[in-house]
Amino acid sequence: MLCLSGCQVNLALAPASDQPSVVPIANQSAAAIDPQQLAVQWVVSPAEAKSLIQQGATVLDARSSGLQRQGIIAGSIAVSWQQFSQTSRAERGMLLSHAQLTQALRAVGISNHRPVVVLADPLQGWGEDGRIVWMLRSLGHSQAVLVNGGYAAAVATGIPIESVIAKNAATPGDFTVQRRIDWEITRDELKQNLQTAQATIIDVRETREFDGSTPYGEPRAGHIPGAVHFYYRELLDENGKILPRAAILAKLQTKGISPNTQIIAYCTAGVRAGWLTAVLANAGFQVRNYAGSMLDWASAPAAEYPLVVGER
Repeated sequence: MLCLSGCQVNLALAPASDQPSVVPIANQSAAAIDPQQLAVQWVVSPAEAKSLIQQGATVLDARSSGLQRQGIIAGSIAVSWQQFSQTSRAERGMLLSHAQLTQALRAVGISNHRPVVVLADPLQGWGEDGRIVWMLRSLGHSQAVLVNGGYAAAVATGIPIESVIAKNAATPGDFTVQRRIDWEITRDELKQNLQTAQATIIDVRETREFDGSTPYGEPRAGHIPGAVHFYYRELLDENGKILPRAAILAKLQTKGISPNTQIIAYCTAGVRAGWLTAVLANAGFQVRNYAGSMLDWASAPAAEYPLVVGER
């Protein structure tokens, strides 16, 4: 049985009435995924994704429109991270209001009772699947997951595809926002952290961005003081698969980051950092995404929100 999206790790304590079943839509014998496992598992294998889809999970395709036109998993909904975000340049990485998010998420079929499988292209994209999974988790949906290897890996399991692209669900969802602060941080909270040094700040952008280039239009150049540079794609192999947990730990250790380190991640608009947040949360880290990221930080007064070029 699958539980309400607001369930926490102690789902087994919830009454049975709070854990409605989802009727499989394709394969009645598909192995069910333990809902208690989904509460702490942000990344699923292609086989697990197939099982969830066969059990009736909502499927969101966050790839570019050009890739979606080449084929899309049958029954999935085409989305972009931007449709859930503010439109002004400085606030581009920030989420819409709760009322706007409720309407937008229900329109694409998100329900409290139903798992959500998010697909993207890890080699050609920006971590859009992680951004959307991070968003859903932060809004209270504890069964949102991304697929290791993305769309191509999921399709390789034999999931049917089609050419018709839907941007709204045939039946709207019933999702209600129940905001959680575990995985997000605001600009002023981050500023306070600079003074207390309670967490490690990771800049997940390209080296050239960390060093002072602004290829994506930030108002000011550089990186947040004290930030450690760790390009998010270092956690992917050549096929777009996420590295095993041991390899992730080893790579982070080279930066002085251990599993008990509290992490704050940022990029340009909280997309790449959202992906890193999802992957590290899945690996057991305490990690928060600064969704406003550089577009927000660099739009604020330099004296209060400084940036560093060329050094930490």
